Amino acid sequence: MPSDRKYWFPAKRYGWGWGIPSSWQGWLVMGAFPALLILGAFLFPPGNDLGSFVFYVGILCALLIAVCWLKASRRAGAGATMNMSDR
Repeated sequence: MPSDRKYWFPAKRYGWGWGIPSSWQGWLVMGAFPALLILGAFLFPPGNDLGSFVFYVGILCALLIAVCWLKASRRAGAGATMNMSDR
């Protein structure tokens, strides 16, 4: 049964992780991340309140990973056998 699911981030051909975005939604997420980091530097200046800034960055990173995990294609993980045709 063919999948109608549209992935925002394709799996990398080699190694772990995801490649560059393959849809406008993925590019929006990747553009919003640095914009929100810069905004956070103004909202929680690291020189004044380092703890709040680190917490903010941690939350942003967790959200980015969650979006990538949910909207990315998956391939067989480490230890899985690969057919010669997959190379």
